[in-house]
Formats: sequence, structure tokens, C-alpha cells
Amino acid sequence: MRRLGLIGLLMIGLIWVLSSLPGLAHRGVFDSIVLDFREDLSIAQVEQQIQQLQQQYGVQAQPNSAFSASDRLYVVPGDAQLLRQLRRSDLRKQVEAIDANYTFQAFEVPNDPEYSKQWNLRNINIEPAWDETKGAGVTVAVIDTGITQVPDLKNTEFVAGYDFVNNRADANDDNGHGTHVAGTIAQSTNNGYGVAGIAYAAKLMPLKVLSALGGGTVADIAEAIRFAADHDADVINLSLGGFGDTHVLKEAIDDAHRKGVVIVAAAGNSNANAAAFPARYANVIAVAALDATGSKTPYSNFGAGVDLAAPGGVLHRDDQGQARGSGGILQETIDPESGQSQFVALQGTSMAAPHVAGVAALVKSIGIQEPQQVATVLQQSAQKVQDDPLNHFGAGRLDATAAVTLAQRENLDVKDFWRWLRNNGYLNLRFWIDGGATAFLPKLAMVLGSYLLAWFLRHYIPMGSLALGSGLVTGSAGLWFLRGFYIFDLPQFPFRILGSSIPELGGAIQGSALLHPFFASVLIPFGLIALLLGHPAWKWFAVGSSLGVAASLAISAAIDPAMLWLGSGALAQGFLLVNALLCFGLGSLAAKAAARSEA
Repeated sequence: MRRLGLIGLLMIGLIWVLSSLPGLAHRGVFDSIVLDFREDLSIAQVEQQIQQLQQQYGVQAQPNSAFSASDRLYVVPGDAQLLRQLRRSDLRKQVEAIDANYTFQAFEVPNDPEYSKQWNLRNINIEPAWDETKGAGVTVAVIDTGITQVPDLKNTEFVAGYDFVNNRADANDDNGHGTHVAGTIAQSTNNGYGVAGIAYAAKLMPLKVLSALGGGTVADIAEAIRFAADHDADVINLSLGGFGDTHVLKEAIDDAHRKGVVIVAAAGNSNANAAAFPARYANVIAVAALDATGSKTPYSNFGAGVDLAAPGGVLHRDDQGQARGSGGILQETIDPESGQSQFVALQGTSMAAPHVAGVAALVKSIGIQEPQQVATVLQQSAQKVQDDPLNHFGAGRLDATAAVTLAQRENLDVKDFWRWLRNNGYLNLRFWIDGGATAFLPKLAMVLGSYLLAWFLRHYIPMGSLALGSGLVTGSAGLWFLRGFYIFDLPQFPFRILGSSIPELGGAIQGSALLHPFFASVLIPFGLIALLLGHPAWKWFAVGSSLGVAASLAISAAIDPAMLWLGSGALAQGFLLVNALLCFGLGSLAAKAAARSEA
């Protein structure tokens, strides 16, 4: 039992490491399979293979298009189970590839009519990220001039906030700045109106600390930060700042950080060689501003303290000096004079920060909870800028899709692993016994045959030895079940090697179902015995390997003697049987010699 437990733990550990690589979170969808036949096959040979497919699996392969005949590209209806069966069948010898015919779709593009003007969202590569998450389950506190629920925030969910300027529960905006910032984070999206927001399924918490004139005190800001942390905010956006370092503000930020809140702040608009406060604090992600070309804006602070760069915009002016919106960040907000809603393009690091806060919400929705982990994901996934001596960009330009992808990879847990096993059919008994190159019954016969040969030599062999058992399995069947694992974008090569017995290693290396005469012979067992016979424990591994190879070659000769260069007829069968006898004889002699050395 200890032996089985150890093998089981090793298997689970190996599969878990491999499944933690990119790809596990992105399993494709398909309902047909692509067969790319070898181009050296004649049309008649291809048609013969198609007939065999229909007879064996009841499916009809069809050319993919009018141009497919010359390319030998055919499509057959099927699911993941049929795909595994075909990949293990003799059809592999006739094709260049057997692939899932994945269904690809256009990345989600919102139906908001003004979305085309939001160059900033495309610059952070948001559309593929939306296919994975919209930020549901995350609350973003906007500590600013308040938020007014303009029409393009109608479908956005709000939680209770507070007005620290006027000491009241209603935190409406009387400036327009806070509503604009909130729109970048979570503007109602796919509502056929206006523009889009980054994490539009997230909740907004309005916290007013800035007056109608745009100013506010450190005391109000610190209290708002504590309020957000105490009322289950996940992310805080601070599109405000100055050049005053205070204990009360730093302490509030550190407290929120300890409670698991991600804090994002604008670096400042002075073109100074340092981020402003509170962006400058260690537990805050400080955001510099980029223009539409991805360059630093003329106004953005840079240098010390800057952690990331995101679109902040640069407003262009006409001949009369009037600002035009094509280079700014467009969101719906209010006209501070009339209180009416309007779509306005603004510029500033105040506009850059909510881009990072929105993507932080997406990352949090994936399951990354610790603020430092979220910051690390955002920074590691950023588009690097190689030549940045003055730190204009921090870790780089914000990339929403790369951040979400990295977050998915970082957040894999045991539930993901078992879900992956279930979705790919590995928990289905039929997967293990459905025939093909890793058929259950032949492999079982090989293992049992190797133990039977060992039993004949039981007077010389320690039957309970872990080394002997490992050798018997390695020589006869290997960890054959691993050969059936197919992960979407991982190479199959490691699974073929780990899942192969000694006689199958040549085919595994070459990616062929044919046995290689060198590996499927007495040569490797002879080498192992020559090297290990003097070792106190590993000599039994060598003996077991020799007996295991004998069983494997004998059964292969009976059921599938296909060999490289030798074909699959009498010549190959004779070769396998002779080498099976040689392996058994070698194992017998080595077992007797090993037993004498211990006497």
C-alpha cells in the first residue's frame, strides 16, 4: 500500500505542476475534429482511411472546403473522447496532425455607440479580458468628489457610501470629476448607450472627500479610506493628491492594506520627478499617465514612486484654443454648473488611476485577494518599456488581458484541478479502458506477465521489494495512463515519455506508435544489469526491468508487432519473441547472481 500511495502522490504532483502552466484556464470548445492527412498519401489511400474511420467509429469525414483535397484536410464530427481515441489509434501513422476543431469567436466588443472613441480601453487590451471576467463580486471605492448616477451608470450596482465634506449619507457629485473617474472603472456597458467601463460588473462605493471646487482635507481622505476598508471595499481609487506627507493618511492606507484592500492613486500632474502623496506611499499603486501613442504625457509626474503607467490622455486644442476630446478619456459625467449629464473627455493622472483600479477589480474577481499579490500581477503582466531611465512607466504599460491571464494561472487550486480532470473525461472509467495505444487490458497483461515471470524466480527474488516492483512496471507498461493526458496548449512529449515503458521509449521520442528495435530489445536491460548489478538495492530494479521488458515484448509480439524498419509481420514478431526470451534469460541469471551476493 505504501508503494501505491507513493506512486499516486507522485502522479498527482506531476499533473498538478503541469496543469498550473498556462492553458489549464483556457480550455477550448469544439464539436468536430480536424484530420490533416499526410500529403504523400494518394487520394485513394485517404479515402480508404476515411472508410475505416466510418466502420470503426461510425463517423464520416468530409473535406473542410473546396480547397481541402490538395491539402488533405478533413473534418469529422466528434468530442474530446473521440479525439483521444483517434490520437491513440493507428490513424496517427497516416496523418500529420489530429486536432480539435476549436470554435473561435470575436472578442467581446460592447454595443455602446461611443465605445469606438475610447482608444484608452483598446490601449490596455481590455476586450479579451472581458471574455474571462467583468469584475463581478468586487467593490471599488471611489474617494473623490462623489458620484452622481448619470444615465450611463444606471445599470451599475452601488453600495452605500458617505459624504465626508458635508457629513451626510448622500455622496452625490457636484463637480463631475468623481463621476468621470467612476465611469472609467464601471460605466454601464453593453446597454446600447454611451460608453463602456473596465470592470462594469463591479460595485461602486461613492465616498465624497473633495468639494465642488475639487479640494479636500487629509482628515476627510483618511476617514474615507478607513470607511472603505471597514465596509468591505476591495479596491480604493484615489484620483487626488498633493505634496504633503502626513502620518494620519499613511496610517489609514496601511490599515486598509492590512485588511486586504488594493489602493490605487494618481501620480500627479506636475511633471515632477516624483509621485505625489498618497501615491508615493509604499502600499499604494502609483499610476503615471500615457497618451494615445503610449508615451508619457507632458504633465504626468514620473520617477520616484511610480509603479505603473496607464492612459491619461492629452486633450487637443483647435485653432481657437478650445479643447477637443479626441485625445482625452471619454466618460459620462455631470456639468457642474447645471448638474445635467454630459459626455466629456478629460486628461490627467486622475484619469489614468481608475484604469488600474478597474483592472485590479478584474484581477480580484479571479480570486487573487492579497493586495501585494494583486500589485505583483499588475506589474508582472505590464508591457515592459526597455529604455526608461527616468521611470516614466514604472513596471510598464497596463495590460488588462495579460493581468487577467496571469491572475488565472496564479489562482489555480485543488478545485480547479478536479474540475479539469472531470471536464476532460479523466474521471470517466471509459477513458482508461477505451482501447488504442494505451489500452488497459494489454497493459494490465504486461504488468501481470512481468510479475508472473518474477514469481517463477521467487526463490531468488525478493518479491516485496520496491525496487523490483518499480523495475517490473517500468519494463512492462510504464506509467501508461499518462500517455492519455492532453492539455490544451502543452506539448504531449513529456506525457509520452513518462507514460512509456522501456520498449516504447523509442516511439515516444519520435512521436510514433512503432516500436524501435534498439529500445524493444535486450540491449537496455543488459545495460541496466551491467551498471547496477553491484548495487545493493538498484540491482533488483535492473532485474525487474529485464523481466518487465520480456513480458512487454512477448505480448507486443502477439497483439501488435509493428516495428520501425521491420514492419508488422513475421520478421517483427520473431525479433520481439527472441528478445523476450533473451530478456527473461538475462533476468534469471542476474537474479541468481544477485541472490548469491546476498547469501
